[in-house]
Amino acid sequence: MTQIFLSLAAILGGLSVAAGAFGSHALREKITERSLEIFDIGTRYQMYHALALLVVALLLSRIESPPPLLLASGWLFIIGITIFSGSLYALSLSGVKYLGAIAPIGGAALIAGWGALAFAAWSLK
Repeated sequence: MTQIFLSLAAILGGLSVAAGAFGSHALREKITERSLEIFDIGTRYQMYHALALLVVALLLSRIESPPPLLLASGWLFIIGITIFSGSLYALSLSGVKYLGAIAPIGGAALIAGWGALAFAAWSLK
């Protein structure tokens, strides 16, 4: 699992940089300022949680018997990034308003990931 999380953290982090550059350069004149703000929120949260996933991967590589909640936190970060950032990207590019209603599901997964990480850290010996 360490290898998967580490690889996905690197991929998601790199894609966040690429999305930020795309938004900053290619989208600036093509979408509204509000849509650009929404797109930027997606890129920032993607990067924050790619780094969180990196921490989970590093912890997994160092802990002999990782608590199951540590694995859960990694998967929750991946799910949260996909749903939260993905829905914000789609909303900003398409203008389809109901996509904004999907983002809180991803946000809940991200919050749950932090909670799982906290409980996993608490259970470490």
